[in-house]
Amino acid sequence: MNGIAEVLKSLIDTLGATILLPVFIFIFAIVLGTKVGRAFRSAVIIGVAFIGINLVIGLMWGSLSGVSQALVTNANIKRDIVDVGWPAAAAVAFATDVGLWVIPIALLVNVVLLATKVTKTLNVDVWNFWHYAFAGSLVAAVTGNLAMGLTAAAVTAAFMLFLADWTAKGIQEFYELPGISIPHGATAPLVMIGLPVNWLIERIPVVRDWKADTETIEKTLGPTIGDPMVMGLLIGIVLGLIAYFSEFAGAFVPTLGKVLLLAMQLAAVMVLLPRMVRILMEGLIPISESAREFMSKRSNGREVYIGLDSAVLTGHPANIATGLLLVPIAILLSIILPGNRMILFADLAVLVFWCTQIAPAAKGNVVRMVMIGTVLVLVGFFTANTLAPTITKVAGDAGFAIPANASMISSIADGFVWTPLAFMWLGQNLGWAGIGLFAVVTGLLFFFYKKNEHAWDVFAGAAK
Repeated sequence: MNGIAEVLKSLIDTLGATILLPVFIFIFAIVLGTKVGRAFRSAVIIGVAFIGINLVIGLMWGSLSGVSQALVTNANIKRDIVDVGWPAAAAVAFATDVGLWVIPIALLVNVVLLATKVTKTLNVDVWNFWHYAFAGSLVAAVTGNLAMGLTAAAVTAAFMLFLADWTAKGIQEFYELPGISIPHGATAPLVMIGLPVNWLIERIPVVRDWKADTETIEKTLGPTIGDPMVMGLLIGIVLGLIAYFSEFAGAFVPTLGKVLLLAMQLAAVMVLLPRMVRILMEGLIPISESAREFMSKRSNGREVYIGLDSAVLTGHPANIATGLLLVPIAILLSIILPGNRMILFADLAVLVFWCTQIAPAAKGNVVRMVMIGTVLVLVGFFTANTLAPTITKVAGDAGFAIPANASMISSIADGFVWTPLAFMWLGQNLGWAGIGLFAVVTGLLFFFYKKNEHAWDVFAGAAK
């Protein structure tokens, strides 16, 4: 059995997300009765779109990493927990014994819950099962019990399916993405914190009435300044001036060039990312139509959602603007927060993902999303500092090379997310009872949600 799991893991590692996703989409489309030619074309388009999305996000990653490095150097900030980024976190998660088994376990959980009509989401985003392995690996590390770690990964997978179902209608309406849901382990759990903060903002006089969605911003500032592309340019200029200010005295022209290049890169992100998502939709729509036809014939019109990475939501201008504005806020907080030992670096672009599933409830209000995002970052620093010793141990056991300038490592993706911390604490302090408690809570959430879905529908009806 270990040999089969190792072969499957090796296949996943070799092919990567941009190959695996189209393959699963193609198989899914054929099962739904889509014609082979149409299924093949849709799968390839989706693969192309994800490559495009990753290229644009990679551009943003490089730009923001440069900003972070400049700010850290200029401010002479020294911390002993280093943000190594989500690729390193994913590699560590898949390299553990839990990571070896997470794909068949998460697929089994999904199939069982789908077949028993507990969930509507079919999660084809197999690559991102690493988030489930991450939580399970921390549990296995602190308890010394692999079975408990595997169970934690399975419960995490089920919990993300609940969050995906719950947020699906609002996401489909707000983003105009029919038939999809987001069981992404790095963003879906943030809804549980973001919604109470949004509820609180709704009860603050004056603040609750601020209109700051991208359409209102464009109308208020005019078609030029309010244009998302120009907003990206201006945000880039401000970030560049903050990051590279001290370099102007010694090399004015080269430093000005760095600022303007950053500005143009972020303007490009604001233009290109939404267009990549439109290409994705060209591939997704035929699959969504086939899914609806398939289920209407066999299950009295029962819906099935396609579970995808939250990267498909990042193209909305409100998410990009929110993520970019959170960058200097997060860096400032890393400097002034008492007791913080973590320096942000590799994962800053993840902040663009953070409010994607909360955006429908916040009605795309950038100011409100930045406020919510700031609270998430504050909680994230506490989480990351608490998790860092265990993450470092798991990484060391998996053979990951700890950077020379760090005593511990973490990341914004998952290191800042509350679910791995909750599972680790429950496993460490309550053992099997703790993991069982989370499983029972997940089951109750599904039960009450299925009893009256409309009562939970705080996401739908959002203004586009």
